[in-house]
Amino acid sequence: MLNMTIALTILTLAIVIDWLISDPSPNEPWKIRYKVHPTVWMGKFTGFLKKRLKHPNPKREKLNGVFLALTVIATFTVSAYIFLKAVYDYLGLIAYIIVAALLLKLTLCIRLETEWAKAAAKAVEARDLIEARKYAHFSRRDPTNLTAPQIASSVIESMAENLTDFRLSPIFYYALFGVPGAIAFRAINTLDGMVGFKDPEHINIGWFSARLDTAANYIIARLTTLLIIVAAAILGEDYRNAWKIAIRDQSKVPSINHGWLMAAMAGALNVQLEKPGYYIIGDQKEEVSHMHILKTLRIRNLVMILFILLVCIPLIMIRSLFFGFII
Repeated sequence: MLNMTIALTILTLAIVIDWLISDPSPNEPWKIRYKVHPTVWMGKFTGFLKKRLKHPNPKREKLNGVFLALTVIATFTVSAYIFLKAVYDYLGLIAYIIVAALLLKLTLCIRLETEWAKAAAKAVEARDLIEARKYAHFSRRDPTNLTAPQIASSVIESMAENLTDFRLSPIFYYALFGVPGAIAFRAINTLDGMVGFKDPEHINIGWFSARLDTAANYIIARLTTLLIIVAAAILGEDYRNAWKIAIRDQSKVPSINHGWLMAAMAGALNVQLEKPGYYIIGDQKEEVSHMHILKTLRIRNLVMILFILLVCIPLIMIRSLFFGFII
């Protein structure tokens, strides 16, 4: 019971810290808070290794890609474990809980996305496209010629896919393996964001990172899809359509994980989500608007609560009963 209490205290404190201290904005990369963020370090370390592991031989470069991923993951995960163990051994339990919560918070991003989503909704409602386009790059697309509905769509898509990448997957791996598990996932996800592309530059060096990220998110993405449908039912949204569109359209999105989340969200909102030139998911029963961004926020928040109650807490209980205290 004590082990479970410690684990839940760390998780609760991490979420509270995130709400009190938002992540640094990627729109302001010159600020010290952004430069010193560990995820930025992961990205810089990945870029440093990538330059040195590129190779003209595709097979050699693929092998180097495995080394790249394992090196980045091990560097940050092992460092976190050693640091936390030292804090626990030399400073005691209270210091350990505080430091562990701070490290776990660094794997999550809740408040920043909330602020951006509300700001985007406000700009879309006012038809201020110059302001609204500042938030469209969340989904890796050129915002230059996007319309207000397309910007709203990009924000909703981002919130749907980020449910796993920046919230539920880190929490899932924390529940299983403690803070080092969440750090390991953040490293995997950062690797995928840095090198996990299919363009000529990354197809070989990033193949292993991309596959790792897909595997790490596979189960959580499908659990999250079910929870989006449950949350839609609780909130009075179209849960039947969420299930229908998830089954029908998930394969239209290149990512075999994110497609489920986006399609379920499109169905729940009765809108069509579009990345121009790449995919269209859902049926346009309603034109996507600022109100759908705010509805997505409500669904996102409820999904997080459901995930913690139905998935995270039971996993922490099992971990505590059978494996005891895990740094």
